[in-house]
Amino acid sequence: MEKFYEQVRERFIRYARVDTQSQAGSDTAPSTMKQKDLGRMLRDELISLGVQNVTMSDEGCVYGTIPSNLPDSKCKSVGLIAHMDTTPDASGKDVKPWIMKDYQGGDVLLNEEKNIVMESEKYPSLRKYIGQDLIFTDGTTLLGGDDKAAVAAIMTAAEYFCKNPEVLHGPIQIGFTPDEEVGRGTENFDIERFGADIAYTVDGDAMGGLSYETFNGEEAQLVIKGLSVHPGTAYNIMKNAVEIGGEFMSMLPALERPQNTRGREGYYHPFVFEGTVERAFVRCLVRDHDRQRFEERKKYIEKCVEQLNERYGEGTVEMVWENQYFSMREVVKEVPYMIDYARQAMEECGVEPFEIAIRGGTDGSWLSQKGLPCPNITAGYENAHGRFEYVSIQAMEKNVEILIRLLKIFAENA
Repeated sequence: MEKFYEQVRERFIRYARVDTQSQAGSDTAPSTMKQKDLGRMLRDELISLGVQNVTMSDEGCVYGTIPSNLPDSKCKSVGLIAHMDTTPDASGKDVKPWIMKDYQGGDVLLNEEKNIVMESEKYPSLRKYIGQDLIFTDGTTLLGGDDKAAVAAIMTAAEYFCKNPEVLHGPIQIGFTPDEEVGRGTENFDIERFGADIAYTVDGDAMGGLSYETFNGEEAQLVIKGLSVHPGTAYNIMKNAVEIGGEFMSMLPALERPQNTRGREGYYHPFVFEGTVERAFVRCLVRDHDRQRFEERKKYIEKCVEQLNERYGEGTVEMVWENQYFSMREVVKEVPYMIDYARQAMEECGVEPFEIAIRGGTDGSWLSQKGLPCPNITAGYENAHGRFEYVSIQAMEKNVEILIRLLKIFAENA
């Protein structure tokens, strides 16, 4: 297999320097216009590679097609999807990627001036990458491996097929989405325009992960109406929305929070709480892999709201559910060869695959709900959403090999 080190290295660093941070609560599409800076870059690059039907929508979705070169048209049209945005959880502005060649273990000094050190004891994943070349930041921003490592791998795989027309493959559809990190990645994604029969998202920590099960998820949004008066004359009059919001959060089981759960355990996650005596706002995620337990969790939230309204007066707490998605498992199980082929591709590329139930959602969750089966292949970055994020160049290179082999397998089985 041709080696792709230089291509993924150059592409990733170039993409990482583009600020594509998305913004929760925005009413624009995409949520931040700067995401389209990378979208335009990818669009132009795809065109220069020879990818056909390349467009970027007004909402920032990038599409492209590599037509089949098989003698017949029996092969399914396979899509590869990654997201362009980075999380709002950490700064993505002025990212300064740098490479540590041949990492030999131990702590990593990210920023001498500010004495920012990545301690290997706190980040044991580093041990997996002894001898590899790792890309870090200066410790003041995230890196953007989530998900630009996948973008770089998909672009490099596209370049391979465009430059090697003798390699047989079926129709390949390429898609890059904005706003995945704020739950809007497929909001304006045109499945019909995309043109795939099946697809894989490429996203997630570590190398060799294969996911076809995600959380079932929804977000409770609570508006709490209080009554403000001067504290000196508040007796039997004041209704403090901040305190009622705190009471709601105290009703959620303490051991069923993200920091106390793992694996297939579900959770409640209040992640926004803001307000005044007069009015407060709470956003709370509800997650579970098991559909029945997920519905039970939702009913518990509704019961909490009901109890607060009984205590403080009807209409004190108003709640709506937003951003619902369900596990892709029920859809993907109807096309088991997608998992078989992905597993085969990894093994033939020297990667031992492992299956992981994603503790979150993916664009694939939404796309599967809309009728496009879409399991996930991990992208190889580590420590997403924070200043200690990093990615191995060799891991990105290996992902290119896996994607190429996967598409060849589809052609061989057409």
